[in-house]
Amino acid sequence: MRPLWQISEPTENPIDWETPKNWNIRKGQRSNKVLSQNLGYQIIMSKEFTFTIKRISFDENYQPSDNTRITTNFANLARGESRQENLRNTLKMINNRFNSLAHWDNPTADRYSVELEIISVDIDVEGKGETFPTIEILKTNIVDHKNNQRFDGIVGNNFSSYVRDYDFSVLLLEHNKDKAQFSLPENYGELHGKIFKSFLDSNTYNSNFHKSPVICLSVSSSKTYHQTANQHPVLGVEYQQDEYSLTDQYFEKMGLKVRYFMPPNSVAPLAFYHRGDLLDDYTDLELIGTISTMETFQKIYRPEIYNANSVAGKTYQPSLKHQDYSLTRIVYDREERSQLAIKQGKFTEEQFIKPYHTILQQWAAN
Repeated sequence: MRPLWQISEPTENPIDWETPKNWNIRKGQRSNKVLSQNLGYQIIMSKEFTFTIKRISFDENYQPSDNTRITTNFANLARGESRQENLRNTLKMINNRFNSLAHWDNPTADRYSVELEIISVDIDVEGKGETFPTIEILKTNIVDHKNNQRFDGIVGNNFSSYVRDYDFSVLLLEHNKDKAQFSLPENYGELHGKIFKSFLDSNTYNSNFHKSPVICLSVSSSKTYHQTANQHPVLGVEYQQDEYSLTDQYFEKMGLKVRYFMPPNSVAPLAFYHRGDLLDDYTDLELIGTISTMETFQKIYRPEIYNANSVAGKTYQPSLKHQDYSLTRIVYDREERSQLAIKQGKFTEEQFIKPYHTILQQWAAN
């Protein structure tokens, strides 16, 4: 049997990055150690990196680019004989969920549709035009067919990162190899967090997106969530937990806070990672775009939790071992996706961490 710390896949779903239940991070508690990515360096100042973005539509004709992480949610769907049917059904699920939440002035439940863009972010660390694929996120665009309008939704939603693959599938596993007690490498997640924050503060981000991102993920099966009295008309009932999961801590280093909400007619809460004020910074339709998109992905990838046949109670612990759930019609190979994560992490180590070791160690000081 594998030790609890052997995490199978650092994917878009934090449920894959479980914190052992006997290893807790209290809210607001930080390690006394000076955290630094374990690259063995002296920290000195360096210039900022530059970022470029590419956009590609996620529709029924979508085909992943060569640089797309092959374990990414949307790339995984666009493979095999069922690829076009998978994509078509996924988009239909998203639109149906959007219209069920945006039900006002929408008697036939077809007023809105969601268009998705995959935003691929490349980083240039030397300023020579040689880039490495760093981050992939999704941007929602909302089409109002009644008023013939199309407007921006939220950017973020899904989150993919090659450096995160390295952190979870290479660095973390090697650090804990042959150890009985789980622990984190010094400064674990710091490099990744600084790259992400640098991107959000860059001219590239701010010239393309007018609001901070919201990343919507699965809750963690290693933690227990408690329902509160707080209820939002779109996000639904708020849940809280007493202890941070490894996912929460990792995203905190990216400069993101987390709140948990179970939207109306959902069966489990979602984790919303955000930079500003989740409730005040975004319109109802923007939030609905994120909920409908990411809840659909979770129903496909985590049906034991998000397509369960029973609703989360006031005290709730998610479980992938839950058997009372329904499957969607969308084909997905979870095991194959899990096996590829280590390969992608090692690719990052060989193509990014090692070649740019000196530059990364200088830049991380700032």
